[in-house]
Amino acid sequence: MTDQNLEKGRRWAKDYLGYFVKWIILSLVTGAVCGVTGGAFARCVSAATQLRSVNGWLIFFLPAAGLLIVFMYQKLKISGVGTNAVFDSAVEGDSLKFRLIPAIFIGTVLTHLFGGSAGREGAALQIGGDIGNHIGQMFRFDDEDKKIATMTGMAAFFAALFGTPVTAAVFVATVISVGMVKHAALVPGMIASILASEVAVWMGAAPVRFQIEAPDVSPLMMGKVMILAALCGLVSAVFVMALHYTKGFYDRFLKNPYLRVLAGGAVIVCLTLLAGSQDYNGAGVDVIARAIGQGQARPWDFAVKILFTAITLEAGFKGGEIVPTFYIGATFGCVFGQLLGIPAGFAAAVGFAAMFAGVTNTMITSILLAAEVFGGAGLPYFGMACMLSFVFSGYNGLFSSQVIIFSKLRARRVMKKVDHRVDLDKESGSVTAAGQELKTGKKEDAYDPDTRKAEDGYDPKRSGL
Repeated sequence: MTDQNLEKGRRWAKDYLGYFVKWIILSLVTGAVCGVTGGAFARCVSAATQLRSVNGWLIFFLPAAGLLIVFMYQKLKISGVGTNAVFDSAVEGDSLKFRLIPAIFIGTVLTHLFGGSAGREGAALQIGGDIGNHIGQMFRFDDEDKKIATMTGMAAFFAALFGTPVTAAVFVATVISVGMVKHAALVPGMIASILASEVAVWMGAAPVRFQIEAPDVSPLMMGKVMILAALCGLVSAVFVMALHYTKGFYDRFLKNPYLRVLAGGAVIVCLTLLAGSQDYNGAGVDVIARAIGQGQARPWDFAVKILFTAITLEAGFKGGEIVPTFYIGATFGCVFGQLLGIPAGFAAAVGFAAMFAGVTNTMITSILLAAEVFGGAGLPYFGMACMLSFVFSGYNGLFSSQVIIFSKLRARRVMKKVDHRVDLDKESGSVTAAGQELKTGKKEDAYDPDTRKAEDGYDPKRSGL
C-alpha cells in the first residue's frame, strides 16, 4: 500500500469516525432530553384530556384560554412562529428561540384542556427541533451540523410522543424536500428516536399501538383497498384545503389575533353544544380506538372533525394536525370501507395510515408507520394504500415549507411548493407567487435543497445524489 493510499485511509478514518462519534454524542444527549421532555409533555396532555372528559364544563373557557395563548405568544415575541419555522431552521441552519419550547408546551396543553380540536405533533416537531437546535449551539456546531441537530431533535420528540422511532427518523429526513433524503440525519435521528421512545415509555407515555386482523391478500380485496386509498387521498386534500380557506377567512374578516381566537373558541363551544358530545374536541384518541378496535364510526364523523380542527388551529390555538388526521382517516375508512366490503376495523386502520400519507406527502414513512403501529399485519395492503393516497392527494400538504420535487404521475421534476401560493408554470419555467414571477434559472443549473433555489434541469451528478 502506497503512502498516498495510507494518507487517504487516515483522512477517511478521521472524517467518518469523527462524525460518527459526534452524531453518537448528539443522539444520546438529544434522545435523553427529548425523551424526558416528551414523556412529561405526553402525560400533561393526557391528564388535560382526562380532566376535561370528567368536567365537560371546561369547554366554556376555551375562548379565554385562546386569549391567554395569544397574549403569551405576543409577550414572548414569537407570534406566527410554528412548525414551518422549525423546518426552515432544518434547511437553513438558523437559530431558534428557546422561549418557543414553553410557549408551545403550555399552549398545546391549554388547547386540549379546554376542548380545542388539535393534535400534538406540532408541539413535538417544534419542541424537539428547538431542543436539538440549542444542543447544536451548545456543542458549537457550524450551520450545516446544526441542521442535523435540529432534525435529530424533531425525530426524537416525535418518537417520544408516538412510540414510532423508525417512522420518526425517516419522516424528518424526507418530509421537507419530498423526493430527496437527508441521509446524514438518518443515523443520529434513529439513535435519538429509539432512546427517546424508550425513555418516554419509562416515564409512563403510552406508544401508539393497535391490534388488528388483516384479511388474506387477494386481488378482490386489494382492489377494494385501492378504491378506499384513492378516496382517502381526496379527503386529505379536502382537509388541507379546509385549513387553507379557514385561514383565509380569518385573515380577511378577523385580522386582530385576539378577536380571531375569541371568535374561533366561541364557535367551537357552540358546535360542541350542537353535536351533543365532545367526541370532536381534543385529539379524539378514543374515537380512533373505537373505529379501529370495534369498527364503529358515524358517517359524518370525519367531516365534522375537519370542521372542528380547521376552526381551532387557524384561530390561533396550538397542537397539530396529525392526530386529527388519524381521526379523520380512521373514521372515514371505517364507514366507507364497510360499503366497499372491507372489514370495518381493518378499513379504519387503512384510512389511518393512508390519510397520513396524503396530508404529509411522505409515502414511505406512512408505510413504516403502519408497520410500527399495527405490527406489520396486512403490510401489502398498507403499502398500496399509502402509495395511492400519496398520489391522489395531489400537491397539497400540511407544511407550507415543504417542496415536492418530482411529479406524482410522470417521470419529471415539478418543484411544487406546498403553500397554495406557489406553483410551477409548466410552460415558462417560472414560479408564480402572490402575483410575482420568480425565475427558476437556466436549464443547466441544479436544485439545491439547502437554499431552496429551484432551477430547471436537475442534474443528479451535480447534486451529489
